[in-house]
Amino acid sequence: MNYFYLILGSEAALADRALAKLTSQLKDENCEISTLFAPDAIVGDIADALAPSLFSERRGLIIRDLQDLPEDSKDELTRYLDSPDPTMTVIFVHKGGVKGKALLDAIKKLKPEIIACEPIKKEAEKEEFVRNLFLDLKRKATPGAITALVGALGNDLRELQSAVGQIAADAPSGTIDEVIIDKFHRGRVETTGFDVADATLDGNLPEALIALRSALETGTDPVMITSAIASSLRSLAKVSGANRAMKSFELAGQLGMAPWQIDKARRQLNRWTPAQIADAVGAIALADAQVKGAASDPIYALEKALTRIAQKG
Repeated sequence: MNYFYLILGSEAALADRALAKLTSQLKDENCEISTLFAPDAIVGDIADALAPSLFSERRGLIIRDLQDLPEDSKDELTRYLDSPDPTMTVIFVHKGGVKGKALLDAIKKLKPEIIACEPIKKEAEKEEFVRNLFLDLKRKATPGAITALVGALGNDLRELQSAVGQIAADAPSGTIDEVIIDKFHRGRVETTGFDVADATLDGNLPEALIALRSALETGTDPVMITSAIASSLRSLAKVSGANRAMKSFELAGQLGMAPWQIDKARRQLNRWTPAQIADAVGAIALADAQVKGAASDPIYALEKALTRIAQKG
């Protein structure tokens, strides 16, 4: 391995994956590994962690949240950078930005292997991320399964990371397909969440509000309700752009959806236009942010979003 690695960027899920791979490599080399959280460091911690060991030939040190390293600890690190120990591998984890830039520049002068972990937005990049996660766990997934999982959870890479781990552990041996993904997602998001979504997309506001209250009273997290509605809207958007002459089972692999999901979306699309779908996506995205803490009354925010979507703006 290299002496220095720099995991750089604000996307925590990518940083976690990179760190897991590097840690695994260090363990394969019988390294003694220690971890230091930079914000918690006090004077002497960095020097102690980097000091030569009498008990291990190879060592690894992970310094997390480097951007938050206290000023009075930075000198210890820069002194080490001037004369690094060839038996020590140091992995720096920095969230990017200008904070701690001088120290970051000093590290870069040593030409570390830099692993970029910037946020990814494109669907294809998210699918590649999921595909690699499955491969890390020695599992294969069909393209349709990967597309379906990204379609269901694609706004949160950490959530995708968690879902892949659970699916890989729970799914029977063999290739993971769309049926397994659909079963996982339907079990994950309470059925009551989809009841709210169905009534909302059907334009039945009274039923949607009743279903919402019922779901909340039975313990369904508001975030799961926004997730269910967002998932249903993504299904509408996918199916709206598909060839109407093709049968649902022919489209299933292409869209990463089960045939029954395509049939339901086609029925619901009778009352939707592309502009209305786009407006609804914006409304549920706002509601999702509000129920996660941006609003003082998340229930009111949900009701407002349901009303807007059911009435299509």
